[in-house]
Amino acid sequence: MAVDGKMSVYDMPAPVCFIENTDEGELKVQDEAKQILSNISQPVVVVAIVGLYRTGKSYLMNRLARKKKGFSLGSTIQSHTKGIWMWCVPHPVKDDHVLVLLDTEGLGDVEKGNSCNDAWIFALAVLLSSGFVYNSMGTIDQHALEKLHYVTELTKRIRVRSSHEKDSKDEAHDSALFLSFFPIFIWTLRDFTLNLKMNDREITPDEYLDNSLKMISSKVPNAKQLNLPRECIRLFFPGRKCFVFERPASRKKLVVLDKIDEKDLDEDFVEQTKAFCNYIFNKCKEKTIGGGHPVTGKLLAELASCFVNAIQDGTTPCLENTVQALSQIENQEAVQEAISYYEKQMEATVKLPTATVKELLNLHSNFEREAMKIFMKRSFKNEDNEYQKQLEGVLKSKYEALELQNMKISENKCQDLLTLLSEPIKKKLSEGFYFKPGGYMILVNELQEMTEKYQKTPDKGVKADEVLLKFHYENESTKMSILQMDKTLSDKEKEIEKEREKAEAVKQENEMKENLRAEAQAKMEEMQKNHEENMAKMLQKLEDEKNQQKQAFEEMLQNKYQEQQRLRDEQAEAQIRLLQRQIDELNSSSCSVM
Repeated sequence: MAVDGKMSVYDMPAPVCFIENTDEGELKVQDEAKQILSNISQPVVVVAIVGLYRTGKSYLMNRLARKKKGFSLGSTIQSHTKGIWMWCVPHPVKDDHVLVLLDTEGLGDVEKGNSCNDAWIFALAVLLSSGFVYNSMGTIDQHALEKLHYVTELTKRIRVRSSHEKDSKDEAHDSALFLSFFPIFIWTLRDFTLNLKMNDREITPDEYLDNSLKMISSKVPNAKQLNLPRECIRLFFPGRKCFVFERPASRKKLVVLDKIDEKDLDEDFVEQTKAFCNYIFNKCKEKTIGGGHPVTGKLLAELASCFVNAIQDGTTPCLENTVQALSQIENQEAVQEAISYYEKQMEATVKLPTATVKELLNLHSNFEREAMKIFMKRSFKNEDNEYQKQLEGVLKSKYEALELQNMKISENKCQDLLTLLSEPIKKKLSEGFYFKPGGYMILVNELQEMTEKYQKTPDKGVKADEVLLKFHYENESTKMSILQMDKTLSDKEKEIEKEREKAEAVKQENEMKENLRAEAQAKMEEMQKNHEENMAKMLQKLEDEKNQQKQAFEEMLQNKYQEQQRLRDEQAEAQIRLLQRQIDELNSSSCSVM
């Protein structure tokens, strides 16, 4: 599906490189990927997968794309994926959402000269995703946990705020902001051969994961170091899930896994893969930032650029600065989108000249109201109302420019009409037709007929009365000259006629001024009403954002405190168990001595 001549996200035939890891060890966001993402205005669900190289990450991502081929599988011991690759596909479950799949280069690739980027790629996958898949072979043991040492480095590689000065409230806020960027953690165990049993009871993969992450007693040598990855996983990722997979096929068939029919794969593996995909499709949420603001494709591209630029500049990516920078970009684009909507609607709807000022003002108010809805739907962290004020100012300027254009078009149209209608009178004036007895009344009657024709002509616009009044004023001296020369009228009658003309002119001028005053008052009141409505809506939006953010932070902090308490309890239990074993050993030794 093409839009405006550009490739739609749904037309992506294959993945593209999102973040390149160059031979020189530099990370670069690719322009092609940014262009694709910039065309995605829908919220995105971002699923990233990391793990050691040659562990089958790409196969799972292809299944999530519901394709056999896409991300390179490879068939040798070499790593095929370099950097981070991206594939955008329609979300199979969530309407008006896009599923963005990120396949990362294998960790621990011996061919890479610079292993520092492993940690950065791991961190980027965490920060950019709403679903983070860690893929490994075999079981979860201490060796497997040690390979996840990247998770213990996240706090070193990600900074929450730009200022290092903070109090206890800031620390709580920082912890919540830190966790707000973190996705759900999904551990996929490939070629899993153990029976899922514990104490003669069958357990689920999730229970297996939770049991594997239990703390080791502090009495055990190097317990602190051994527990570090366990503690980090549990504190950073309150939401956790585990899937186990049988070996999909024989070694020979694994070489051509992307060409094998599903019926030729292990049945359990096929069902396990379907369960994994269904979980991702139904449970992974859209990516959000800033306390719940949905991330679109364009925002995802900006998010990646902010992080990668910080890394390449040699600084630590700062979450607070990143959110602030993204809010500025998003709010500015929200302003532009609202302005574009207003312009298009006014251009398509307004027919100049309008009959009244109110008609144009009503159209402006209606489309300004809709434009504000568009702005507020997209904006976030507009705490000082800077961008709303900017939008209001631009729309006001555009309305006032249109108002001037409306008056000018009306004025020109009315002048042209009067020129046409008064042409016979002007011709008679030039011939001296009215300079005769009774000529004045003939002129008055013909001017009255002309005025009636003028007033009956439709679509003259807002300047109709003013232009007519000006026309009569400009011709007043000619009328008075003809009046003075008309010998059929006495001096008294001429004086009465002068007063009547003067009174009529004053009356018409006062009526016009009153109409202009009433229109100006109505315009001011309408503008003020619109402003107050917009401010009330924006304040409500800010209040809703704060409440949503507060609720999300409180939930994250509560989860963290509960996890910390469980960690302390487990450490205490482990120490008790260790002491009990020591007591049992001593009792056993005592019995054997006796």
